Amino acid sequence: METDDSDNYQDGNQKAEDSIEKAFEDTEVPPWTKQITIRSMVTGFLLSIVFNFIVCKLNLTTGIIPSLNVAAGLLGFALLKVYTALLQKFGLLKQPFTRQENTVVQTCVVASSGIAFSSGMGSYLLGMSPLVAAQADAGNTLINIKKLAIPWMTGYLFLVSFVGLFSIIALRKMMIIDRKLTYPSGTATAHLINSFHTRKGAKVAARQVSFLFMFGGGSFLWSFFQWFFNAEDDCGFANFPTFGLKAYKQRFYFDFSMTYIGCGMITNYMVNISMLVGAVISWGIMWPLIEKQKGNWYGAHLSASSLHGIQGYRVFISIGMILGDGVYHVLYHAGYMAFVLIRSLRSNKPEEKKLSSEMELMESGGVPSSTETELMSANYDEKRRTDFFHKDEFPTWFSPTGYICCAAASTICLPFLFHQLKWYHVAIGYIIAPVLAFCNAYGCGLTDWSLASNYGKVAILIVSALVGEKEGGVIAGLASGGVTMSIVSTASDLMQDFKTGFLTLSSPRSMFLSQVLGTAMGCVMSPLIFWFFYKAYPVGDPKGPYPAPFGQVYRGIALLGVEGIGSLPKHCFALALSFFALAIAINVATELLKRYETKYKIYRFVPNAMAMAIPFYLGSYFVIDMCVGSLILFVWKIMNKQQAEELGPAVASGLICGESMWGIPAAILSLVNVRAPICMKFLSDEDNAKVDSFLSS
Repeated sequence: METDDSDNYQDGNQKAEDSIEKAFEDTEVPPWTKQITIRSMVTGFLLSIVFNFIVCKLNLTTGIIPSLNVAAGLLGFALLKVYTALLQKFGLLKQPFTRQENTVVQTCVVASSGIAFSSGMGSYLLGMSPLVAAQADAGNTLINIKKLAIPWMTGYLFLVSFVGLFSIIALRKMMIIDRKLTYPSGTATAHLINSFHTRKGAKVAARQVSFLFMFGGGSFLWSFFQWFFNAEDDCGFANFPTFGLKAYKQRFYFDFSMTYIGCGMITNYMVNISMLVGAVISWGIMWPLIEKQKGNWYGAHLSASSLHGIQGYRVFISIGMILGDGVYHVLYHAGYMAFVLIRSLRSNKPEEKKLSSEMELMESGGVPSSTETELMSANYDEKRRTDFFHKDEFPTWFSPTGYICCAAASTICLPFLFHQLKWYHVAIGYIIAPVLAFCNAYGCGLTDWSLASNYGKVAILIVSALVGEKEGGVIAGLASGGVTMSIVSTASDLMQDFKTGFLTLSSPRSMFLSQVLGTAMGCVMSPLIFWFFYKAYPVGDPKGPYPAPFGQVYRGIALLGVEGIGSLPKHCFALALSFFALAIAINVATELLKRYETKYKIYRFVPNAMAMAIPFYLGSYFVIDMCVGSLILFVWKIMNKQQAEELGPAVASGLICGESMWGIPAAILSLVNVRAPICMKFLSDEDNAKVDSFLSS
């Protein structure tokens, strides 16, 4: 990526690209205490509120959370740039806005919104609630239910969310410098922030910000317009039978959601297509066929939400596919990580030798070739970044002491919050957790995949089976799964931030402290924002606006652990096992095609197993929206690829932010019992005739 705006050419040939750090050579790098400023934390706090609303809404609708790093970095840059420009205009600016401060804001916001995801408000904590338990039918006993409340949820998050931050601090040099792990998201974010702070990048960023606010405002107004037609849950544009009433009953329709269109523009094309394939297989083929067996495979008297009826097939087949994908990736990551470590340890050509020899060439004054120039530029960057990364060390005692203290507090206090969970369950988890955190952080550095939710699901199965239904195994399993998920997730997030900090010359201390502050913000905001939705809407109701599908899925995993396969409807386990195997087969086929079929790259067109499983429970209405988003971006790239790549993420972020922000006034209106004035509903010709006849009588 070019970061230098000069127009120097050598011998009429292509312009030589300077190193990234040479573009900032004359810019002073502030000490870590000045990288974290009051203005950066205020900006981080304000943006955290916005992003927590976005993540909470997505958690409670589909559970699909796109990467919001670009939006966080862009909005952080925009707000601080405006603020510092005003101060400078009036001669009050004491400290210039730097890329390090931009990185601190982005880290704080992503850490806070990350808690909104790993907190389990839309998954394992919601799975403890009476509403979700009542839908599950099985395990609906007092000992396996916990009423949700802000105080204990906030306390739980503070107990479990900080442990992971201390688990792998000591390994940051090994992962970032010695092994040079890529961390694609962290690297991309760093390049984005670096580009913002060049003259050319600032111009592009200003244009991106204008598009973000323009489409955000449009999305907000469109959501406001839709509200007038939504007097009941099944009214309005969100229930428009785009493909006919029969398809609508099988959840195939376009619901005019700007959030999902924006998500579709950010999400990989193949992920969206995979979800569409999954929706066709499940709601288009499987569920209609299984429903014909009502009274044979499952009781005809059972409600549509019972796990012993059709809902059991939807939930547990989805769980089978999700677990199959998770097991494959956990085993693959562990094996691949071990292979890479062994190979690198046996290598006799460490990067330090290459760096030393090339730096000697620079110092010798010789005239290097163009290839050597590129190497020297790269190694100038590497040396400068390494020097700054080593500059602010953590004391040796810091990481183990912090981990032991946080783990001890959690081990002592969690059994008071969940009496079904014993102290030794928590202690064993914290003994194993650093290994899992290392595996996930290392694998994330290689592939950009975080398997935190998969580790959490495995923990739920194991602990719930050990405790048993009569002793409250459902609650114990869900709580322990949350502990595992929080540690593993925050550890990989922190290492991503260390990578971003390494590439922007941000101090590891400022990265860690901003992560801590962002995590604390998330621990407070997440329960409050969740409660806002929880009180305004029937959260967890599959027929409501916020079905929160993973609440049912996570409780289903815990029920599978305590009850075993005997509690499932007829043939449900066989089907779930088949899709478990299918998920593994899909991943194996993809990996083999990547390795041995290089001409046509067929692996790019193999569906993603995890993505296929998501609509098994929800249907395809959100998938169609996301595919529309992909189609818009695809056509845009055909028309103007550079413009689409520059402005596409900003447009998508605006669509997501605008509709998510409408959720605030919409929830307030619902809380004060203000209903929309119109119900726009669609009926078949036969039903319409009955209504007309009734009204005329």
